[in-house]
Amino acid sequence: HIPGGTFGVFLVGMDPGRTLNLGDYLIDKREITNRQYKAFVDAGGYTKREYWPAELTSDGVAPTFEAAMARFTDRTGRPGPSTWEAGAYPAGQADFPVGGVSWYEASAYAKFAGKALPTVYHWARAAVTQTARVVVPGSRFESTGPVRVGALPSMNAYGTFDMAGNVREWCENSAGHEGRFILGGSWSESPYSFTDGYAQPPMDRSPINGIRLVRYLHSDDELARAREPQPRAFTDYRRETAATDAAFEGYPRIFDYDHGPLDVRLDARDTTQDEWIIERVSFNAAYGNERMMAILLLPKAHAGPFQPLVYFPGSGVINMANSVERRDQVASFVVKTGRALVLPILKSTYERSDSLPNDIPDRSIRWRDHVVMWTKDIRRTLDYLATRADMDTSRFAYFGYSWGANQAPINLVAEPRFKAAVLYVAGLTMERPRPEVDPFNYLSRVTQPVLMLNGRYDYFFPLETAQRPFFDMLGTPADRKKWIVYEGGHDVPRTELISETLRWLDTYVGPVR
Repeated sequence: HIPGGTFGVFLVGMDPGRTLNLGDYLIDKREITNRQYKAFVDAGGYTKREYWPAELTSDGVAPTFEAAMARFTDRTGRPGPSTWEAGAYPAGQADFPVGGVSWYEASAYAKFAGKALPTVYHWARAAVTQTARVVVPGSRFESTGPVRVGALPSMNAYGTFDMAGNVREWCENSAGHEGRFILGGSWSESPYSFTDGYAQPPMDRSPINGIRLVRYLHSDDELARAREPQPRAFTDYRRETAATDAAFEGYPRIFDYDHGPLDVRLDARDTTQDEWIIERVSFNAAYGNERMMAILLLPKAHAGPFQPLVYFPGSGVINMANSVERRDQVASFVVKTGRALVLPILKSTYERSDSLPNDIPDRSIRWRDHVVMWTKDIRRTLDYLATRADMDTSRFAYFGYSWGANQAPINLVAEPRFKAAVLYVAGLTMERPRPEVDPFNYLSRVTQPVLMLNGRYDYFFPLETAQRPFFDMLGTPADRKKWIVYEGGHDVPRTELISETLRWLDTYVGPVR
């Protein structure tokens, strides 16, 4: 039993902000087995038109029912999955997941069983991909074949087994020209595939294609919307080429601005904390006659000038109501070592919230303009810090967390005053913005020392498709960039975050004296 509610699809390449209010439902605890599927075959399922989707297409052509069935055979030409022989599954594998079925076969079996293929909403809700760091290590990936369903310690938050790995599972929704969604990854794939919004042609009968079914307890307009085709973004960065030098030449100029007066105001100063003083300041932004703010954490136990670490946060702060609720605990440890932590209040965050819903890029002018404003906010913050006698302006460092790590290439190229950077859970998004604000086009132009700290099972930035191309494309010399991958999700062990960050800052910005 999976409780309903308002939820989206938490898979790479899909917009989790696109939510629906859906009712409770039931989902199979385990993947459909060979034994279960054999009942469909033995009941003449491949001969009964009533079980099959109204339209059967192959390469855009609708064959006759008989012609389609001629393709849905086992290795010996008998009706059944592509992994079977003589109309039967391999000996000893009755309780293994059925594999080698197309989307059409999965859909027909669902109707035979009186259930349905899950929509991507319902599959993702039950899978809870945010728990990848816990679920994936006990799941079947990068192996030579499947295992008996439920045999591994792969139970997730709702009590299902093998939603990560073993066989991937067909879903109802179309992904447009890419085919139908098939999720969770398989025994032959890398662990990051658990969180990927993957699709395949509906005729595909790979041995790793399997089935898990649902039974809906409510039927309404929202369920109908959940069944509609779903947009999916994917970029294979291994095949992408960054902008040429000629094309790129004008890109950084969009972050220039007139360096008018800052008109700085100290809005609040709190000295009651044990380890640091908190200052809230405001000053003129670089655009639109706006004011922007910054929060500074200044160490009590050290005398300046301080090394300033400028913090670009994760997207959780977009449209957060008040910066009093700020999530600065991620990097606050640097203050204990005598450095100053600086948190610019960027456009769209905290008190500067606007209509921007999230950090998913798109090709709009609105997104481009927001990236320009964020970069100007970072640069303007350095302008402000340069006016303070208690700041060492030769030792600016950048700390980007998630969203801030993704945006780092732009900020590091646009602002050469940064001497080094630490990027906590960094990667490239599957969605692409306009080229002048695409981090991918800036990566090879970064020259500062960069430390990347990532989790192997990151559900925002998968290791192979998002993290690795980010690191490989970095223009920083090989001996001045470092990528460490931990057994985590969209996080790394805190002790490692602290030790590696401080070691990096000591090396490339200089130890605190």
